[in-house]
Amino acid sequence: MGLLWTLFVSFIQVGLFSVGGGYAAIPLIQEQIVNTHQLMTMSEFTDLITIAEMTPGPISINSATFVGQRVYGTIGAIVCTIGAIIPAFIICLTLAYFYYKYKNFSGVQTVLGALRPAVVALIASAGASILVLALFNTDFTQATFSQFRWLEFGLFIAGFYILRKKKPSAVSVILGTGVIGTLLQVALNAM
Repeated sequence: MGLLWTLFVSFIQVGLFSVGGGYAAIPLIQEQIVNTHQLMTMSEFTDLITIAEMTPGPISINSATFVGQRVYGTIGAIVCTIGAIIPAFIICLTLAYFYYKYKNFSGVQTVLGALRPAVVALIASAGASILVLALFNTDFTQATFSQFRWLEFGLFIAGFYILRKKKPSAVSVILGTGVIGTLLQVALNAM
């Protein structure tokens, strides 16, 4: 029971202090699990982080689940995952409570109105970064026209056109362009 409590408290701290997203949690998990409590070696931790990055879902939750599974089995996975989720859950519930209680005050609406353009800008920035990464295989600062990936650009244009004109589900377009891109890439590499 002592080890489960240690895991739970460690992941509550990770969930509470990993401001900035899932990748910000990795050093905190390393500090708690590898350095402070020495429940894993650095090599084992690196392997688990690699698996957590490849698995769908938030990396901090995946990491908590995999660390808990490795250290204490299924119960450990559940305890670590709950520990990582509780801080965000409580913070969201608290903010939702205050929002619904004070949403009609003009100051709250002013603050939310001011935040909307910032949120749109952050989403647009993330989308542009992903597009540049897909089309140039690098970030904004190092992109050159010689690195332009025509196959990916063609798939992007085709997918965008199909989404706008035919209105299918986005998942089917993503899967379809993924399959077509893979087949085309295999065919081009075989030449």
